[in-house]
Amino acid sequence: MTQANAKLQDRIALEDLAIEYANAIDARQWDRLDSVFLPDARIDYSATGGIDAPYAEIKPWLAKSLSFFRSHMHLMGNFRFEIAGDQATGQVACYNPMVIRNLLGVGTRTVVFGIWYHDRYVRGEQGWRIASRRQELCYTLGMPLWMRIGRYLYAKLQARQRRG
Repeated sequence: MTQANAKLQDRIALEDLAIEYANAIDARQWDRLDSVFLPDARIDYSATGGIDAPYAEIKPWLAKSLSFFRSHMHLMGNFRFEIAGDQATGQVACYNPMVIRNLLGVGTRTVVFGIWYHDRYVRGEQGWRIASRRQELCYTLGMPLWMRIGRYLYAKLQARQRRG
């Protein structure tokens, strides 16, 4: 296999990994994420109001936090990868509309997140896996005030906990 073909296969495998992440989340099939993340991966969802924690804490947190949304879709694209042997870094764009119930429980509202994922990947016996992931928030549309306040307060709490 030529070096160009090997690099193309790696790129396709990394794109497939990003798509598997999105499909597992949207199907609410949390155990599928075990084939996406390394067991000791570090994931930082704090840019959108989530937690920054090891994968072992992220997995149950995702199930709990996403249960508040009636539906959601993660559309991944604009893949950029830097591959060096069995290590890689990448940036993946995510368009993420999420349907939530209105605060008083009557009707729904769609909140849209535009996110960049900044990832570090490692190739092992099982193939490529995400070793670390950090969100960068690009934009939000339709976020209700209560959600913005909650995100702000949670960010302040996390900052205080990091300072000790």
